[in-house]
Amino acid sequence: MAFKRTLITAALPYANGELHLGHVRSTYIPADIHTRLLRFFGAKAIYISGSDEHGTPIAVNALKEGKHPKEYVDYYHRIIARDLKDACIEFDWFSRTTSESHRKLTLEFFNTLKKRGYIYKERVQQFYCERDKRPLPDRFVKGTCPYCGAEDQYSDYCEVCGRTFSSLEVKSPKCIICGETPTIRDSDHYFFDLPAFEERLRKWIASGRVRINPEVKHYVMNWINEGLKAWDITRDMDWGVPIPGERNKVLYVWFDAPIHYVTATKEWCEFNNENWEDYWKSDETKIIHFIGKDIIYHHCLFWPAMLEGSGYSVPDAIIASGTMKVEGHVFSKSRGYVVYVEEDYLANGLDPDALRYYIVSYSGHTRDLDFNWSTYGEKVNKELVGSLGNFSYRSLLFAHRSYGSVPMGAVDPEARRQVEETIETIKEGLDEYEFKKICDAFLGLADYGNRYIQSHEPWKLVKESPEEADEVIYNCVWLTKAIAVLMEPVLPFKAEKVLKLLGLPPNQPLEQALAPLDVGSELGKPEPLFRQVPDDEIEALEEAMVIRITRAKG
Repeated sequence: MAFKRTLITAALPYANGELHLGHVRSTYIPADIHTRLLRFFGAKAIYISGSDEHGTPIAVNALKEGKHPKEYVDYYHRIIARDLKDACIEFDWFSRTTSESHRKLTLEFFNTLKKRGYIYKERVQQFYCERDKRPLPDRFVKGTCPYCGAEDQYSDYCEVCGRTFSSLEVKSPKCIICGETPTIRDSDHYFFDLPAFEERLRKWIASGRVRINPEVKHYVMNWINEGLKAWDITRDMDWGVPIPGERNKVLYVWFDAPIHYVTATKEWCEFNNENWEDYWKSDETKIIHFIGKDIIYHHCLFWPAMLEGSGYSVPDAIIASGTMKVEGHVFSKSRGYVVYVEEDYLANGLDPDALRYYIVSYSGHTRDLDFNWSTYGEKVNKELVGSLGNFSYRSLLFAHRSYGSVPMGAVDPEARRQVEETIETIKEGLDEYEFKKICDAFLGLADYGNRYIQSHEPWKLVKESPEEADEVIYNCVWLTKAIAVLMEPVLPFKAEKVLKLLGLPPNQPLEQALAPLDVGSELGKPEPLFRQVPDDEIEALEEAMVIRITRAKG
C-alpha cells in the first residue's frame, strides 16, 4: 500500500558510554541515510530517537563512580548528542527516557496493559546480596549463560547467543559490586503475559506483514515455536520509571525504552502541530525500526506484543544490521576491540563523510562488518579519493581555470542515460535497504565520469576544437552536479561543498540530478574533496588499537 508518511526510528543509544562504530553502523548512519533518501524521492519522513537512560547498567556504573544516576546520564546524553552531530546524523527529534512526558506515557502503557489483563503480579525469587544488603536486579549479577555456556554474561541476556532469560537461570552467579555469591529471597513482581500473543506474533511474522531479514525471521519463528515465556517487567531498585503504590520498584528498562519511540513522536508532533495518532494509530504511516542483531528478541516479540495489547500500530519493517567485528575479533568494549567515533576517529582528523561511506559500503547492511584500519584506508584512497574525488576535482578545476563559469553545451544523451540508470539503482537500494548498492551506484557514475573526461581529452580540445571542449566540460560539470545530488544522503558534507561551488544550496531534490546547467553561471575554485590516508597514519591508528587491547587484557 502507499503510505502518506514514514516514521523511522533508531534503537536508543544507551547513556553509559561514548558512541562507537558498532552504534553508528547498526542503526544511526543507515537510518539517517534512509531518511534522507526518502525525502530525496519526495516522501514525508520523520527520524527520531533519544538516549536510553534507565536500567541497572547505569545504576551500577553510577554507583561505581560515586555519582547519582541522573548526573551520570546527563553527561553521556551530551556526549552522545555531540558525537551524533559530528557524524552528521540528523534527527528530527532526539530526547531522553528520563523526561516527564516519557514517564507518563510509560505508565499509560503499563496501566492499559494491566487493565486489559496482560500484566499481572506474582511472587518470585530473586538474588540478594547479603554483604551489600540490597536486591540484585539482572545487571547487578553476572554468570554463565544457561543456553550457550558463555561466561561473564549479565543475568538477563547473553551477548553471545542473543537469548534472554530470567536471572535465576544464570549459572555461577556473582554480585557485580562485591563479587560475592548472592542468596535468594522472595519479591513481588509484575509480569507481561507474552504467551497470550504467541499466535498473533506467529501469524504476523509468517504472513510477511512485517519486513525483516530472512535470518531474523528464522530466529524469531524458532523462539515462538519453542514457546514464549511471561516477561518479568519490574526491578527492585529506585532508578527507572517508578510504579505508583510500590516502594523501590521500577519498570524494567526494556519495557520503557521502546515506548520512547512513541514518546519522541508525540513530542515532535506537539512541537510541529501534528496529530501523533496519525503516526502510531494509522494504517497510512509506515513505521521502520533500525536495530542491531543483539536486540531482535525485544523488537520482534516484546515490543509488537506491547503495541498490539495497547491498541497501537505494529512496525512495518524491522531492519537488523549484521554484527560488527574489529580487527577480526568480536566487538567488545571491555576487551578493547572498539573504535569510538570521537576519540578514535574524529579526534584524529578523519573525515566524517568517509566514515559514513565506509560503514555502509563495505558490505551489505544485513551482513557482518569486520572493521580494520587497513581496509578503511584502502577504500578511502581508492574509491573516495581516486575515483569520486578525482573526477569532481578535475572537472571543476578545469572548468574554473579555463572558463570561470559554466561553458556553452547540452547534456550528452549517453551521460543522461547513465544518470537515469544510477537513479533507478539507488531507488532499488532504498527499497531493499541495501546501502552498499546505493554507494556502488554513485561511485559507478564517478567511474563513468573519469572514463568520459579521459577519453575526450578536453585539455587537447581547448586548443584544437574549442566548441567540442565546451561540450565536454559542460558535461563533466553536469555529471559532477548529478553525482553531488545523488551522493548527498551518504556524503552530506561533501555534497554541500560541491553544490556550493556550483551556486546551489544543499538538499537538492531528485529533479536537480537531471536538470541542465545554467550556462554562464559562476563556478567556485575547487579543492580536493577527500584527503589521502597515508600508510604511516594507518600504522599509528593500528598501534593505538593494539595499546588499548593490551591495556584491556591487564
